[in-house]
Amino acid sequence: MTSGQFVTYFRVSTQKQGASGLGLEAQSAAVAQYLNGGQWEVVGSFTEIETGKGADAIAKRPQLRAALALCKKTGARLLIAKLDRLARNVHFVSGLMESRIKFVAVDMPEANDLTIHIMAAFAEHEAKRIGERTKDALRAAKEKGVKLGVAGTRNIKAGNERRQQAAADFAKALEPVIAEMRVAGLSMRKMVAELNVRGVKAPQGGAWSFGQLQRVLGRLAA
Repeated sequence: MTSGQFVTYFRVSTQKQGASGLGLEAQSAAVAQYLNGGQWEVVGSFTEIETGKGADAIAKRPQLRAALALCKKTGARLLIAKLDRLARNVHFVSGLMESRIKFVAVDMPEANDLTIHIMAAFAEHEAKRIGERTKDALRAAKEKGVKLGVAGTRNIKAGNERRQQAAADFAKALEPVIAEMRVAGLSMRKMVAELNVRGVKAPQGGAWSFGQLQRVLGRLAA
């Protein structure tokens, strides 16, 4: 059961999300579920409505700075709903680890520092790939004589967003299976083998590869 002192931190990246409560409500519910039972104490709670981009993300987020300061002062652990609420920049996460402040991501409570570092790297890599795919699609469309402009760019972006959402939905549907294999203590390579033995199709159909599983785990951590 959960025990100890915690400082909770919630973040959404747009003013619109903050005003609507969307995102924050889900994060609060996830943290509440994690803290259900046990001997624990929340010594402080902080909410941020700000971007998390860049290695200097902490400089842009006064609420996170305050949360980290309280963690240092009290020895409490930082508690977040999802890893990407901290940042998708591996250098930022590395710096946080070096500060010796312990933190728990509810979506990956069993993760150690190495696992979290790897997931942050995948999240950062995926964000870069999305930008690269958008540029490649624009270049290909231009070479075919497609008139882009604002509407063309918007349409391509919408297509990328649909594909990204489909990938996220696939990962979410697979999450219970992943959780089961994690509880069983399977390594990632053994997870790949187990998925293939069970006949679970990979995102694009066919057999699973190590890289495909890495991308799915990265999306679950995002």
